[in-house]
Amino acid sequence: MITLPAALFGLVIALLMGASFHALRGGNGWRLLLFLGLSVLGFALGQAAGMAFGWLVFRFGVLDIGLGVLGSVLMLLAGNWLVRV
Repeated sequence: MITLPAALFGLVIALLMGASFHALRGGNGWRLLLFLGLSVLGFALGQAAGMAFGWLVFRFGVLDIGLGVLGSVLMLLAGNWLVRV
C-alpha cells in the first residue's frame, strides 16, 4: 500500500523526469504535456509491475524508485518514437 507522501514523492520524480526529457528532446507545449503524462503513467505502471511480481530495484520506503524510473523511461521513449513517426 502506497501512502500519500510516497505517492506525491513518486509524482514529483515522474514530473521531473518528463520535464527533463522535454528539455532534452524539445518541442512545443502539447509535447510537454504528453511527456509529463507519459512519464507519470510509466512510473505508475513500473510501480504496479514491481508490486505484482515482487521485484525490487531501488526501494525508498514503500516506493520502488528504480522500477518507476525504468517504466517512465520506457514510456517516454515509446511516446517520443510514436510522436516522431
